[in-house]
Amino acid sequence: MRIVTLGAIAAGLIGLAACHNNTPQENAADNLEQAADNQADVLDDMASNSSNDMVADNLSNTADAVRDAGANAADAVENLPDANGM
Repeated sequence: MRIVTLGAIAAGLIGLAACHNNTPQENAADNLEQAADNQADVLDDMASNSSNDMVADNLSNTADAVRDAGANAADAVENLPDANGM
């Protein structure tokens, strides 16, 4: 599972590296959110493969929480003042 997650994160980071018009903060926020989405996707896949409904529901709920936490972390990074104090 970790290999799949790391591969997905690496692919996301490579894709984001192609965007040169974002600030470093925006890039960091995008990376945080993409990493959380990748982890949540793995959890959703695990839920889909589970034969236990309770486990599947818990995994789906955890995936939703991971996505929300990633979005909140990305928002927090974007709202930080930049290195120039602006």
